[in-house]
Amino acid sequence: MELRVLNYFLTVAREKTISRAAEVLHLSQPTLSKQLKELEAELGVKLFERGNREITLTADGIYLQNRGQEILSLVDLTTSNLKKQAVISGKITIGGGETQAFRFIAQLVCELMSQHADIAIELYSGNADDVLEKLDNGLLDFGLVIDPVAKQTYEYRPLPQPDHWGLLVNEQHDLATKEFVTPEELKTLPLLISNQTLVDNQLAEWFGTNRDNLKIVGSYNLLYNASLLVQANVASALCLAGIINTTGTNLRFVPLKPELTATVNLIWKKNRVFSNAADRFLELVGQV
Repeated sequence: MELRVLNYFLTVAREKTISRAAEVLHLSQPTLSKQLKELEAELGVKLFERGNREITLTADGIYLQNRGQEILSLVDLTTSNLKKQAVISGKITIGGGETQAFRFIAQLVCELMSQHADIAIELYSGNADDVLEKLDNGLLDFGLVIDPVAKQTYEYRPLPQPDHWGLLVNEQHDLATKEFVTPEELKTLPLLISNQTLVDNQLAEWFGTNRDNLKIVGSYNLLYNASLLVQANVASALCLAGIINTTGTNLRFVPLKPELTATVNLIWKKNRVFSNAADRFLELVGQV
């Protein structure tokens, strides 16, 4: 499959009609249609359902769209970094969930960009499972994940600022005025928890039981939308401190007791070949 034809496919998927895509690509409609039919024949799958007004993607088409966008992003990133090797420049891609530990990364990025004006930063927000997948596929240089780290697969460096777990509650909740909250107080409460695999294991250990014995009414990927459910008093959310600013809201953050902290690690794939910009960033990390 040629990258040129992959771009044709992605343009059609975005524009939803052959005619509009042909205009964008400066091709004739018959030429574009022929390229798409040859792509389907090459892959041995049907990518489109052709309707009266618009085309829709099949399940295979949706899969190719998602992977195709990642492929072209990786090509763009590789090309950008290879073209600018004479000076320290290029793009550094960092993925991670919501964490106060990112302040440490932000300070390093600020120092790096003040020294090298041609460096750009691309951030990806997602949970640890998403970040690890993109690291494995070469779409990220670095990721931020909490312990434990798969040491056989990744290089890592613990960051100096740990995260602290607690409970985000509505101000009308019985626990809102408490200094801390214990496992026994939480076992019967409706809870929202992170859907990250490693987080699930860490919280189960703190509770002293698995999640099946808790009253979990929902899960979240990133915390903001979950906090809106807490504001509506639907449930309380187990989360990290400092992610949601509770000032001026009807939300309160109550720490856990015994204290539950999470070490955040900067990780990267073993034997990864970096751009000189990413190499310089890693040097700064090692100096701290």
